[in-house]
This record gives sequence, structure tokens and C-alpha cells, in this order.
Amino acid sequence: MLAVQIKAEAEILPLISSKRLFIFECLGCRDVHYPVEEAAEFIDSLKNEIVGKAALDYLCHREFAHEYVKAYAGEIERAEVVLVFSCGVGAQVVSSLLEDRIVYTCCDTLYVNGFQGLTAKEFNCDQCGECYLNYTGGLCPVALCSKNLLNGPCGGSQAGKCEVDPDMPCVWQQIFDRLAKLGQLHTLERLGTPKNWNVSPTSSPPEKGLA
Repeated sequence: MLAVQIKAEAEILPLISSKRLFIFECLGCRDVHYPVEEAAEFIDSLKNEIVGKAALDYLCHREFAHEYVKAYAGEIERAEVVLVFSCGVGAQVVSSLLEDRIVYTCCDTLYVNGFQGLTAKEFNCDQCGECYLNYTGGLCPVALCSKNLLNGPCGGSQAGKCEVDPDMPCVWQQIFDRLAKLGQLHTLERLGTPKNWNVSPTSSPPEKGLA
């Protein structure tokens, strides 16, 4: 099981100040707790111009989400920022479909003990409780970096490939390329606080790739 919670306004509002918005909202599958009323209140409180909204199930399904992206292409074209209300997988799917658009997630995804549903295998969310996608171009360093680095690539990555697994792309190279394309490289200058691993499934930094 997993739960989705709405991020604090103080984290989202500075990112979207005076921007025209398009909103994707995933109503959630059985394995997700999604705060419908809280999300509606958050959206209603926004002072921004909202050029369109789409609510659907299974935003994590890339082909399904792609149909909605095509259906709302005109409204999305008018938007300066796309907001996503979903788990981390859904937010990554939207970012992958809209690589020329700034996409921000309004949610954090938290782990809850129980059965874990299946998601599209090219995307993953480690349910760390502190989503970094808004600062990394929609690419998750927690789930996609072998060393779970949050402050840039390690010294061992070469030619855009991971040091731990040379067959795997270095996600930090992908993050840099995506942010450069969006004109958002300044987000890498953000000074963040140390990650709170207490809300992650492991309650400690993951050990994969550290040997």
C-alpha cells in the first residue's frame, strides 16, 4: 500500500507564481490513498489562471496517459506549467510525455505496509515521502540513481553511464540534460535540507550500489 499527501503550499506556490496552469489529477487505484477533498481545496485556492484540467485513473499507465495528453494538447500548449496530483509514478509519466514542459508534482508519496500494486516497469517510485521531482526535471534520483545521490552525479559516471551498472544511464546526466532543455538549470543551485529517511520504507539511506 502507499499513501499520497499534498505538499505544503510553501513548497509549491513559489514555483508557480503567476504561471498559467494545466492540471492532471489521478483519482487513484485501490492501492493508493489519495486525499480527494484536500486536493480539491488546494486547486480551488490557487490564484493562477487554470487553462485546463484532466482527471483520470491510472496516470501511471503511460499509453493511457498519452491519450489524455493528446486530447488536451491545445490547453497544455497554452500552459506555462503542468501540475500533477498523483503518486510519484504518475508524475514521472507525465514528465516523460511532456519533455518540453515544466511539470511539477503537488504530492509526496509515502509507504504503507501491505500489498504493493504493480506499476509501469520503466518508472518507479520509492515512496520516500519527500518527492524531489520538482527540482530534477521529473526524473527521480532516489529511484533511478544506483547510489541514491541527491546532490549530483558521483565521480565515477562516464559518458552518461552509471558507474555501478555501465548498461544503465546516469540519471544525473539525464536530469542535467532535461533541466537544460527546459531552461531550469538554476534549480540545481537550490540549497536543500538533509533528507529525512525516517519517512522512507527503509528508515535509512538505501544501500544499493554502495559496495
